[in-house]
Amino acid sequence: MSERSGTLRGKLLRWLLIPMSVLFLLDAAGSYVLATRLADRVYDGELMEIARELVLHVKRDGTKITFDLEADAERTLLLDQYDKVYYTVRATDGTLIAGDADLSGHDHARPATAFFDSAIGDERIRVAQLRTDPGSDAHGPPVVVQVAETLTKRRTLMQEMLIGIILPQLALILVAGVLVWAGVARGFIPLRQLQQAVAARSHLDLSPLVAERVPGEIHPLLQSINDLMARLDEVLSFQNRFIADAAHQLRTPVAGLKAHIEVALREEDPVLTRQSLAHLYTGVERMSRLVAQLLSLARNEPATVKKLELASLDLSKLAFDVTMEWVPEAYKKNIDLGFEGAERHAMIKGDSTRLTELVNNLLDNAIRYSRRGGRVTVRVVPEPTPRLSVSDDGPTIPVGERQRVFERFHRLLGSHSDGSGLGLAIVHEIAMLHGATITLDDDADGVGNTFIVSFPAARPA
Repeated sequence: MSERSGTLRGKLLRWLLIPMSVLFLLDAAGSYVLATRLADRVYDGELMEIARELVLHVKRDGTKITFDLEADAERTLLLDQYDKVYYTVRATDGTLIAGDADLSGHDHARPATAFFDSAIGDERIRVAQLRTDPGSDAHGPPVVVQVAETLTKRRTLMQEMLIGIILPQLALILVAGVLVWAGVARGFIPLRQLQQAVAARSHLDLSPLVAERVPGEIHPLLQSINDLMARLDEVLSFQNRFIADAAHQLRTPVAGLKAHIEVALREEDPVLTRQSLAHLYTGVERMSRLVAQLLSLARNEPATVKKLELASLDLSKLAFDVTMEWVPEAYKKNIDLGFEGAERHAMIKGDSTRLTELVNNLLDNAIRYSRRGGRVTVRVVPEPTPRLSVSDDGPTIPVGERQRVFERFHRLLGSHSDGSGLGLAIVHEIAMLHGATITLDDDADGVGNTFIVSFPAARPA
């Protein structure tokens, strides 16, 4: 199996691994948001505690607000190992009382207790804001205290949490990807074995494929391949049989032609030479007819006809026209050739060229095997379905032989006609191409045979 992107294996791996990767990225994004919030929650509490402690050092002296915090206490309160800590104490009108003036002023839109992100210069900071209630003396005079710190330890905590969450998940995704790849590769082993079995076969071996441990989804494909091979075997068998039969049938006429030519070459008497040439002409004519029937048989084989163009036509008119062409041949044998057509049209869907050939072969067979002075009748009836029948006065075909007469090169024992045994086989194949059925019955008067071809009715336009 190829590893190209267009292979089934590649598609399966993409369908499995891409969703897993997308889920991993979504989980990583969710973990990042969660870690950020957890880090803020942990350290925001510390900032608010410092702000509350600073509020305790705000005093009112009449109308003046002062901030009383010793330097040592300030260093202790604001000491941090990782981050810089800033604070500011302002009156509610924004007047700076103590602290770092670089911190942003009070925003009245924020609630009394609030946390927000800001910056001092190019450095990002996190700010905790505490505003005391002007109507309450519980926390001293009304002021706004802001305590801020840089984000070093927050980022460190967030990274540690992300590493602790994402790395195991990433390892799990990688292990799952390897297992998926191995599972898909193992699942394709039966297909690889099937491919090797097909590649190792000879082009002459069309026996059914047998593969062990093939997945259930592959069984329909395997069955279809076996069906195709069976049909190919049937077509190739037909071709081989056709070639063998054609060679066998042509061998005798060719040998006869060769003999007549040798006789003609040895004769010095013009009369005898002319007789030999007449025999030679008869043999060539017989072989020409045999070759034409062989080609017709190959052309009408259902397995080899790719597309059949069917058109609406009148079966009665077609049969009448063909019958009229056989009047001279029937006259030579003193045969009464008759036609009984329908009063109205018998419309069918068909190929006029092939149907003409069908009627020609039926009439040729009937006239060839009918006794001299006999009769041949062609009938067309439109109901219940269009039917064409040809009755003759030839030897009655036994019931046990009535199916075999449609086989190729089959001839009745005791028949002295020079037929090739292909005419009725051609009729049978043309009938199959048109979805028609052909049957053989006794003639109505008990003498001879009646061939009946029943066609499906043509749908009205």
